Amino acid sequence: MIFDNFEVIPADVDESIGEDVPVGLRAEKIACRKAEFIAEKNKKSLVIGCDTAVIVDDIMLGKPENRADAEKMLRMLSGRKHKVITGCCLCLNGREENFSEVTEVEFFPLDEEELLRYLDTNDWADKAGAYGIQNMAGLFVRGIEGDYNNVVGLPTARLNREIRKFTEGKV
Repeated sequence: MIFDNFEVIPADVDESIGEDVPVGLRAEKIACRKAEFIAEKNKKSLVIGCDTAVIVDDIMLGKPENRADAEKMLRMLSGRKHKVITGCCLCLNGREENFSEVTEVEFFPLDEEELLRYLDTNDWADKAGAYGIQNMAGLFVRGIEGDYNNVVGLPTARLNREIRKFTEGKV
């Protein structure tokens, strides 16, 4: 399914989430908040809400608050495997369906020079886990298991199939 007529509407919602929500479901819960917020004023439009989280040691790494926070996150990921989870929520005409896509990413051990050079780029800003695989941080990646596009922030192939099921009423 190809959409050539769409609008991106940022959802101004609280993205904090309680510790009572399992770490693997937090991105999906936030995605639903975003979608429901926008769907409230756009009931006849298909609304897609998404949120991406990086999980290491059962700790959710969101977007870093500053350079020091980004450095701390990247040091946690250095030489290790972690999960990238993108939660998605579809809303249309009062109906809702949600899912999460999980991809495992492994980083090479980061040396001090490459870490500091990356932090100087500010590419870490506004990115879960302080990195974007599609840019310079792609050089940190030893390998992935799962959907590359999910790590970028939108599992497009799965989302396409879920939209088809949802809009055809097969959910």
